[in-house]
Amino acid sequence: MGLRSTAIAMAASVIFAIGFGSTPARGAEPMKLAFITNNASDFWTIARAGVNKAVEELKDVEVDFRIPADGTAATQKRIIEDLLAKGIQGIAISPKDPANQTGVLNRAAERALVICHDSDAPKSKRAFYIGTDNLAAGRQAGQLIKEVLPNGGKIMIFVGTLDAQNAHDRIGGIKEALAGSNIEVIDVRTDETDRVRAKSNVKDTIVKYPDIAALVGIWSYNGPAIVNALKESGKAGQIKAVTFDEEQETLSGVRDGVVYATVVQQPYQFGYQAILKMRDYLKGDKAFVPESKQIIVPTLAIKKDNVDEFAANLKKLLGQ
Repeated sequence: MGLRSTAIAMAASVIFAIGFGSTPARGAEPMKLAFITNNASDFWTIARAGVNKAVEELKDVEVDFRIPADGTAATQKRIIEDLLAKGIQGIAISPKDPANQTGVLNRAAERALVICHDSDAPKSKRAFYIGTDNLAAGRQAGQLIKEVLPNGGKIMIFVGTLDAQNAHDRIGGIKEALAGSNIEVIDVRTDETDRVRAKSNVKDTIVKYPDIAALVGIWSYNGPAIVNALKESGKAGQIKAVTFDEEQETLSGVRDGVVYATVVQQPYQFGYQAILKMRDYLKGDKAFVPESKQIIVPTLAIKKDNVDEFAANLKKLLGQ
């Protein structure tokens, strides 16, 4: 079963909730935890596999895995309220709009443990963050852009929204890495997590800017949008591409030479570590939380020479 079909099935309703976990010992109540994504991307299928693995190992927790199919902060707010009403003890969330969700997260933190994953909300009362150092990941992507465009050129950046902290940091890291080079960022195009619009943004860019040198996708589904738009426009290989994450079409694009490189996170670890560490925290073990309150999971640069090995390891994690 492909990641794409899995994500589409999960996004069929506004909220998709699953209870995981083995039955605890008789008389013992399982710890109730939740994992909330920020959209219905295939990326989260990998994180869900990590959640499943943690629950399988722990056996005394159950996890409500929630996907806001419309990818909005408003839907995330409704999910949080629903979980709190059901007595949830710990929530791991990738906030869509952290600056404007601070109040929501703070109120939730008064009633349950709240942590962030993937995208942080450092000004909130979340206990800690697990995920990528997105500024460093942006710098890594910037270096890859310079590699593929040694003589410089114009690039366009694509992302779902500029509100999310991960988007802000990645783009900031890219621009920092490109400072002083002959590479010009024309603009940043947003799509509000709409895959159709994401692809349309790329195709419009190709038409409007015939001298565009490279396309850069910041969120996971931006990679497939770029790959498909380049192929349909007959520009694959001519216009370069650097992306983030490991959707199957993106990895195929790397393998085929359509994408020069993709910066991958480790969403499996986001899910796995979030559940393990929320359980530890709620049981009184807080020693693992660093002073920065950020537990960083490193990123990897996947190119043509290591894409097959990476894809094989990914399949093992997903049990395929």
